[in-house]
Amino acid sequence: MMINITDFAAGDRVRLLDFGQTDLSYRRKLLSLGLTRGAEILVVRKAPLGCPVEVLVRGTLLALRKEEASNLVWERLL
Repeated sequence: MMINITDFAAGDRVRLLDFGQTDLSYRRKLLSLGLTRGAEILVVRKAPLGCPVEVLVRGTLLALRKEEASNLVWERLL
């Protein structure tokens, strides 16, 4: 079962498992911002309609659009 970034709630901790079928240019952008395989992120908040989702990655806040991040493969951490 694939978990989408919009399925998470504020305060959830998740780990990026794979980039899936994301576009190469988007993947490079994420890598340059510190979002690599195995990176743990904290979901800070979601916009009212679910897009964008604000996440904390290695001390940096990022806003991910659901359309761009829809192919990323996540694992929920306890």
